[in-house]
Amino acid sequence: MAELYNAAAPKKATNLSINSDLLRKTRELNINLSATLERALKEELSKREAAQWIEENRAAIKSYNNFVEQHGCFGDEFREF
Repeated sequence: MAELYNAAAPKKATNLSINSDLLRKTRELNINLSATLERALKEELSKREAAQWIEENRAAIKSYNNFVEQHGCFGDEFREF
């Protein structure tokens, strides 16, 4: 499986606008903004890429499910459960 992103890529500074109260409370608790944002973006990227993969493969998945419905799964005759 391909990497989600290059974790070794260099950091890049960026400007963000954040709710001021959220930022204040986050700083009071010494939450690392960069690490937290990277985690959240990684999660979101993963979700969206998974959804995109499903959409791109929807026809193949449907075809396979139809085949299994009609013919069963390979090895069904050997199952003991």
